[in-house]
Amino acid sequence: MGPLHALSSPGVSVSQHAQPDHAPSNPGPSNPAQPNQPQRPAPSAADIKRWRQYLADERAEAAVYRDLAQNRQGEERDILLALAEAEGRHEAHWLALLGQQAGKARQASFRSRFLGFLARHFGSVFVLALAQRAEGRSPYAKDPNATAAMAADEQIHEEVVRGLATRGRNRLAGTFRAAVFGANDGLVSNLSLVMGMAASGVASTVVLLSGIAGLLAGAMSMGAGEFISVRSQRELLAATRPTQITLAAAPKLDIEHNELLLVYLARGMSHEAAEHRVAERMGLLSCDCDPSLSLQPELPEDEDQHEAVGTAWGAALSSFCFFASGAIVPILPFLFGMTGVAALVVAGVLVGIALLATGGIVGLLSGTSPLTRGLRQLAIGLGAAAVTYLLGLVFGTVVG
Repeated sequence: MGPLHALSSPGVSVSQHAQPDHAPSNPGPSNPAQPNQPQRPAPSAADIKRWRQYLADERAEAAVYRDLAQNRQGEERDILLALAEAEGRHEAHWLALLGQQAGKARQASFRSRFLGFLARHFGSVFVLALAQRAEGRSPYAKDPNATAAMAADEQIHEEVVRGLATRGRNRLAGTFRAAVFGANDGLVSNLSLVMGMAASGVASTVVLLSGIAGLLAGAMSMGAGEFISVRSQRELLAATRPTQITLAAAPKLDIEHNELLLVYLARGMSHEAAEHRVAERMGLLSCDCDPSLSLQPELPEDEDQHEAVGTAWGAALSSFCFFASGAIVPILPFLFGMTGVAALVVAGVLVGIALLATGGIVGLLSGTSPLTRGLRQLAIGLGAAAVTYLLGLVFGTVVG
């Protein structure tokens, strides 16, 4: 039996409702055997259209989870398959409501089809982040034709997907942070530099050379800065991790007078827990009474304890490359021979598109609105460039 086998069992269900959702009977005359059963009104054309869309989306979302499961192993695979099974129960609900009116299978929404495409071809953390957002926006809570169990399912599914996405976000966080920071810094700083130089009245060749110098200097600075920053952060985190000196020193300590208790109190343990650990380390307890205070020596960790921070070289290379890729965008019009206001306008448009893209990616990964994050990046970037342009005008006027 797998770790999540029979997920319909109480306590391990992905959803709080293991039984299939009971769909209302098809509209029609009351059952003669139950004369008091109220007759349901016939569904409207809008109801049928909405139910068919729900049906198509449930099928598509179940397929997304199955496609993702193909690229996973162990517990993650079982979780994804359980989510697909839950979507199948929702599909059965809408099929029961529609009855013979289910008709030909309707095409899923663009969002569901896009998720399916990503799941089949990439299977990355982006898919889980999008799925998390989709589950969180389920309309079932406000739809009278969806059961309360289905609405609760979707809320639970959002948390399940959030947990799966968190694992991928942690693996991606360090390098991704450096990449996003580098790209945005390259876009904004070099656009500001180009705008400021152009506003001061210098020749277009000087603006281009300044932009190239800003690209090279900024990329080198960002790479070196990220390397030092991440390396220092990892060293600080490693310095805070407890050592195993207590294992070697405990047998030699005076049982009556020793400071071993202080070690565990300083690590944040309660007084009771610290006394328990001292007794274990001193050999006074031979049982593993509390697994959280394990008697067993802490073994070396196979996985990276600071995975979310990233590696120094990975962060440095990401920052260097993405800063350079961002910084080259504002000088593209000048590289292709454009000059004056036209070059600045084109540079601003290109940088704006890039800022929207990077902000949208951050929004997708964080499970929030890509548009909101993109507009935020755009406002900050173009705002900084506008301020620098005004300063360049002032500087050019004063010097001139």
